[in-house]
Formats: sequence, C-alpha cells, structure tokens
Amino acid sequence: MTTGPDRRASVSAGVLFITATVTSVVGTGLSKPLLDDPGYLTGVSAHATRVSAGALFELNAAGACAGIAISLYPVLRRQSAGLALGSVVFRAMEALMYTVAAAGLLSLLSLSHKFTTAGGADRASFRAAGDALLSVRDQATLAGVLAFSLGALMYYYLFYRSRLIPRWLSGWGAAAIILAIAACLVALFRHNPLTAYTILLVPIGVQEMVLAVWLIAKGFSPSVPQPGAPLEKWARQRLISQGWAQLQRPGR
Repeated sequence: MTTGPDRRASVSAGVLFITATVTSVVGTGLSKPLLDDPGYLTGVSAHATRVSAGALFELNAAGACAGIAISLYPVLRRQSAGLALGSVVFRAMEALMYTVAAAGLLSLLSLSHKFTTAGGADRASFRAAGDALLSVRDQATLAGVLAFSLGALMYYYLFYRSRLIPRWLSGWGAAAIILAIAACLVALFRHNPLTAYTILLVPIGVQEMVLAVWLIAKGFSPSVPQPGAPLEKWARQRLISQGWAQLQRPGR
C-alpha cells in the first residue's frame, strides 16, 4: 500500500468514483420516468421539485467525473504524462456534456410551465420545442459517455501497464470500457437513445464500484519498472510514491 500523496489520491479517487455513480443513478432515477411518459411536459411541470433535484444530482455527478481524472493525474503522469493528461481532457469533456444535459432538463422545466398555461394552438409548438430539448439532452449524454469511455480507457491502460492496481481489476475495466464504447457507437449509428443499451454499461458500473472500494481500502501498489526504463529512474519514482521524496543521493 502506498502512503503520503499517493494514498490521498487513491482515497479521493475512490470517493469520487462512488459519488459520480450514486449521484448519476439518483439523478436519472428522478427524471427518467417523467421524461419517458408521453405527456412528459405536464408531468415535469407537476413535479418541478423532483426535476430540479434530478438536475442538481446530475450536476454533482458531472463535477465528480472531472474530479476523478484530476485526482489520478499526479500518480498516472509518472507512467505517461500524455495519456494522463488525455484522461483529464476527456473526462472534463464528459463533465461538460453532462452539464449540458442537466441544463437541458432545467430548460425543459421552464418550458413545461409555459406549456401548461398555453392555449391549444400554442401547445404544439411548445411540444416541438420540448422534443428538441430532449433530443439535445440525449445526444449530450451520449457524447459524455463516449468521452468518459475514451478517458477511462487511457487510465486503465496505464493501470494495467504499471500494476498500480491488480491486473485483473484494470483488465476488467478495459474490457468493460470497450463494451461501453460499443454501446455508444451502436446508439449513434442507429439513432437510438443510449438507454436502449444500458445492459452494455452495467459491467463498467460494477467495475468502478469495485475499483472505488479497492482504492479506498488498499490504495495503489508500487509500480513496476517498464521494459527498457532505467532502473534508477524507476527507483526514484517509487521513493516519491512512498512519500520519501526528500531522500536524495549523496552529492546531489
């Protein structure tokens, strides 16, 4: 088990993994039944507090998603600065898309209030605007999951290569991410909502909860030297990961 900054990073990442999943599930659970109803505009207006709470949970999930990659970055950059930065960029894009989806939900709430007070002739135009907002929300969610998948694939590759976590756990994550990417591509080209392929997203959801518990309970393992890497450089990285950065070779 690592100590010092790496230990804090593992605990932070574990807590954020749980936060992102729980808030996303709760937020979706609050809003999705209303949005799936044919008379969703009336339902949204009648359950304004529920819809607002769902959007708030989704915004929290967006922040937690970006925080995961940021908390992992100091550890992963010692393996590959480029891939570590790439994971931060893609998960920041994911957070942005989830924010757009939450904003669409709040805009739909405002539209629903106008819909309920509009006359019969105006309701058709409000319904068309509502359908457009739902479409934007679905596409933003799809883009967010795809960005998440690409960012996660980068850090699972680094996890597998460095053995910072057990290889069975990082391999599970990589395989589950490939399923998530497949779900996104099928939804994109078949013009279906991503929720139609939820079964393909379950493996990564379960894996992230197992990973979260592992990071909180066990932390990172000391990374192993890569083929061709100078042993002295690897040893120095290991000392840093254990919180002994102040130890230097005599004469330096």
